[in-house]
Amino acid sequence: MRDNFTGPSYTVGVEEELMIVDASSYALVNAIESLLEDAGAANVERRDGEIKPELMESVLEIATKPCANVEEAGEQLRSLRHNVRETAAARGLTIGSAGTHPFAMWEDQRIVARPRYRDLISALRFVARQELIFGMHVHVGLDDADKAIHVANGMRVHVPVLLALSANSPFWRGDRTGLLSTRTPIFRQFPRVGMPPSYDDWEHWERTVAFMVDSGVMEDYTYLWYDVRPHPNLGTVEIRVCDSQTRLEHTAALTALIQAMVHELAEHYEAGTELADYPWQMLDENKWLAARHGLEGEIVDLPSNERVTTKALTKRLLERLTPHAQQLGGDDALGGIRDLLERGNGASRQIVVYEANGDLNEVMAEIVAATAL
Repeated sequence: MRDNFTGPSYTVGVEEELMIVDASSYALVNAIESLLEDAGAANVERRDGEIKPELMESVLEIATKPCANVEEAGEQLRSLRHNVRETAAARGLTIGSAGTHPFAMWEDQRIVARPRYRDLISALRFVARQELIFGMHVHVGLDDADKAIHVANGMRVHVPVLLALSANSPFWRGDRTGLLSTRTPIFRQFPRVGMPPSYDDWEHWERTVAFMVDSGVMEDYTYLWYDVRPHPNLGTVEIRVCDSQTRLEHTAALTALIQAMVHELAEHYEAGTELADYPWQMLDENKWLAARHGLEGEIVDLPSNERVTTKALTKRLLERLTPHAQQLGGDDALGGIRDLLERGNGASRQIVVYEANGDLNEVMAEIVAATAL
């Protein structure tokens, strides 16, 4: 697996999990198989990426090909979103993007007829059945396996900021939960999720994975669903913490920020710089604070061990990472991060719509409309 980290470094790939909903009622619809058939996605290779099923039939995943830069990834995502929306429209359906559907019930969702997902239900039962959530994953290519471990370890400190920016799931089963990322605690019920452990080097990671596979608790490393993980089959580090974004500009902005984070950490590795050793408990606590309060709360600035506003810490991080984004050609996309800081993340925007009339259908209408922009 080590040999797959061949570069080129800093390529990006993005996956978005999207809702399939009725165009009138905005209720989730179990329609992935018919949409895949209509799109020809099961048999035809697309130039702009892939359309794939996920665990439930009301979920559709789009995934870019490896892209040289964020601009190219954004173009592929825009094309994919457009194509799946047009395909859905022919059946009276449409597409929405957020971390949760505001009023859907998991009991009404069918499981996709694929062996991996049926085996998952068999193994995890209720825990998997109620996983009606939608995330985005960002892959960044690297050219060295030990570097990938260093980057994955270092990315852990950034997970809370990425979650605070991307939080986009304040409603669940018709209820305003009080959290800005309700998706986070729902997914936390899975095994092998959340803030990952750190690893000494690539051999340490391989030994750990081999031990778990040999013990029979998982089939392969893709059953490690941590917020950050090396993905040797693709030669990438994968960041999995973000809620799906309603607005494409925010998906692109988070991708550019993650790419810049990876670039900075890769340079640290190349310079022989050691990572700071922060307690796992504090990294995880910061993630909880981000899920609860989004950008409007405080998290612990770990170097100083003092609580600071999440916005202030994010602005400081953005200033430091902007030169890295400029080197990679992604600095224009960072305007979306500034928009999130100034106008609020997706969860805050959903709440503004809801508070006007207390109408979750109105929230979904806004989500669907903004997904199409």
